[in-house]
Amino acid sequence: QVQLLESGGGLAQTGDSQTLSCAASGRTLSLSGMAWFRQAPGKEREFVAHLSWSTAGTYYPDSVKGRFTISRSIAKNTVYLQMNSLKPEDTAVYYCAARRAPGTSTTITTTQLYEYWGQGTQVTVSS
Repeated sequence: QVQLLESGGGLAQTGDSQTLSCAASGRTLSLSGMAWFRQAPGKEREFVAHLSWSTAGTYYPDSVKGRFTISRSIAKNTVYLQMNSLKPEDTAVYYCAARRAPGTSTTITTTQLYEYWGQGTQVTVSS
């Protein structure tokens, strides 16, 4: 089992920056990758960023590419999401997720691939 604990988030204004953290505990050596998703009210959960645990390679959708950066601290078993140039449309609950299963550039963007999820943290961006 793997437990994920998110922190960070809160209120921001357009153009601000925020950093979210996701601390993993438990059987983290079994992980293949970690990701961030977000869910706005009335919308489906949306892929935001992915980091391969073995290669540290990253992947982003066009909606956040160039503004968001996913990174990790191996020593702390923690993944970060640095969010710059925030926009009101970034407002959502952000979830950290982890997977053991192998993935492709297509499947890593889907919620079904991920076994473990954090509780979510709210990010609200005002205009």
